[in-house]
Amino acid sequence: MKTVNISTNRTASSYIAGGWVSPENGTIHETTDPGRGGAAVASYTLATHEDARLAITAARDAASAWGATTANERMELVYALLEKWPTRQQEMAEIVTREMGKVFSESFGESSRAVMEMRFWAGEALRLGDRTFSSVRSKTDAYSIRQPIGPVAAITPWNFPILTPIRKVIPALVCGCPVILKPALESPGASVILAELLHEIGVPPGVFNLLLGRGREVGETLVGSPDVAGITFTGSTDVGLGIAATAAQRNARTQLEMGGKNAAVVSAVSDVERVANEIATAAFTAAGQRCTAISRVIVTEDLRSRLEEALVHEARAFTVGYGLDEGSRMGPLVNDSQYTQVHQYVEQATGEGAKVLLGGLPLEAPEVDEGNYYPATVVTDVAPGSPLAVDEVFGPVLAVIPVADFDQAIAVANETRYGLTSAVFTDDMDLAHRFVTQVRSGMVHVNHGTNSEGHIPFGGVAQSGQGAYGIGDTSKEFFTNLKIVYQVYGQE
Repeated sequence: MKTVNISTNRTASSYIAGGWVSPENGTIHETTDPGRGGAAVASYTLATHEDARLAITAARDAASAWGATTANERMELVYALLEKWPTRQQEMAEIVTREMGKVFSESFGESSRAVMEMRFWAGEALRLGDRTFSSVRSKTDAYSIRQPIGPVAAITPWNFPILTPIRKVIPALVCGCPVILKPALESPGASVILAELLHEIGVPPGVFNLLLGRGREVGETLVGSPDVAGITFTGSTDVGLGIAATAAQRNARTQLEMGGKNAAVVSAVSDVERVANEIATAAFTAAGQRCTAISRVIVTEDLRSRLEEALVHEARAFTVGYGLDEGSRMGPLVNDSQYTQVHQYVEQATGEGAKVLLGGLPLEAPEVDEGNYYPATVVTDVAPGSPLAVDEVFGPVLAVIPVADFDQAIAVANETRYGLTSAVFTDDMDLAHRFVTQVRSGMVHVNHGTNSEGHIPFGGVAQSGQGAYGIGDTSKEFFTNLKIVYQVYGQE
C-alpha cells in the first residue's frame, strides 16, 4: 500500500487552552512499531503535573461559556470536524497500525466507524431535552432538563486509539462539557491528529485539551482534581477500580468500561461452520486485543469435536503479518510484555492438562522474526475456573471448555469476575431465552458474534463496568445532570 507522511514524525506535545504546550526540558517519549522489532515511529514531549493543572484550569474557565452554547453551535462543530476528517483519515489509520500493530484494514475501519458515531452524536445535540410530567396540583408544570456536568477527563486505551477518544470527546462536547483527553502512551498519534483537526475548525480555547502524559503523574492529577466533574475511562479493570476509589472520595462521577472474559456458549445448533466463523472473527480480530473479544467457548460434549474442527479451520485463515502488508489478517501484539503474558497463559494451561489444537508457539518465520507476532491459537480441555478460563488474556487465544449440559454451560459462563458481553449459539430459542435472562453480562448476542453498533448502548456489569453505558444515547446520563423543575403559573 502507499504510505503517507505522519504528522507526528515531529515531536508532538500537549494541547492546552487552544495552543500546543511543550515544557522546557520535558521528557521525550518515543513510540515503537511492534511489527518491526521496536523501530521508532514518533516522539512526544510528555506532559507534567503542572501541565495537567493548566489543562484543568483551562477546562474549568471554559465551562460556563461552552455550557451556554446552543445545540446548533455544538452540532455544527461536529459537522465541521466530519468535513475535515477525510483529509487525515489515511494518515490516522497508518499511525495506529504502526504504533499498536493492528492490520491497516482494521485501523481504517476504525476511523470510518468514528464517522458514523460522530454523525449520530451531531444529531443528539438536538435531542438532549428530557421529560414533562403531569402534576397533581393545578396551574403547575413539572418537567426535567439536562445540564452539562462540567469539565470531564477522558482516559483512553491503546487498542482503539481512534474510536475510543471519539466516543468520549464528541459526546462531552455535544453535551456542553469541556474535555481533557489523556490517551495511552503506546498509541497517542491518532489523538494528536484529532487535536490538530479540532484546532483547525476553531474549537474555543479550553473546550478541548490533550495531555500526553503518564498515568501516575497526569492521570492521577486529573482524577483527584475537584475541578474535574467526571472521569470517563476505558481500560483494565484494576486501573478502573483504582480510579473509582479515588473519585469516590470526592463524589466525582465515573463512567468505567473495563475488562472482559467473554464467553460463547454453543448448544443444540446445526450449522456449526457458521458458528465457528462468527466465533473466530470475534476472537482473533485485532489479535484478540479487544475487551469484547470472545476468549472462551463453552460447548456441550455432543458438539465438541465438530466445533473444534471448524474453529481450527477458521483460525488458520488469520494470516499473521505486518499490518501495512497486503494479505495480513492479524498483526502483532502491542509490546513484549503482552506477548510474554499471552504465551505464559498457554503454557500454564497445557501444564495443567489442556491440549493445543492450533498455534500455541511463538512464530519463527523470517517475515515475523522482528515483531511481537503470536499465532491464532485454539486450546481445548481447558478446566473451568482455571486461569485461561477466567482471566482476561488479551491476545489471540481461544479456550474451549467442554461441559455436560446447558445448565453447566451457564454456570461456567458466570464464573469470572467480569460481565461485559457474551454470546449463545443455538437453534433452540428456549435455551436462548434462558441464556439471555441468566447470563451475567451487560450485553448478550444470540447467534451473533460480539460486535457492537455505534448508536446502541455499550457497557458491562460486575467488574467490567460502572456508570452510564457509553456509545449510544445513554452516555448523556454521564455527561449531564438531571434537574427537576416545578413551575407554578397563573398566580394573581
